Amino acid sequence: MQFMVIETFRNQDGKAVYRRFRDKGRMVPEGVTFVSSWVSADLGRCFQVMECDDVALLQRWVTAWSDLVAFEIVPVTAGKDTAAALAGEL
Repeated sequence: MQFMVIETFRNQDGKAVYRRFRDKGRMVPEGVTFVSSWVSADLGRCFQVMECDDVALLQRWVTAWSDLVAFEIVPVTAGKDTAAALAGEL
């Protein structure tokens, strides 16, 4: 399953987030796969796509970063998969 993870850097402190990332890496538990990420131009938010079959593993990852980042996690599917699922109803 894929998740859009919207991270808001606490105190607009993107540098603190990148320092930890430099020192400790992404810190995802085994079973969570990083797909891709984008950072807003003002360095206030990061948008990541993660893959995981066990939401509890995502929760473990969130805990490792929650002092620096507020998270919104949204389960997502590819638009083409949604279109295929709805094809019979359109």
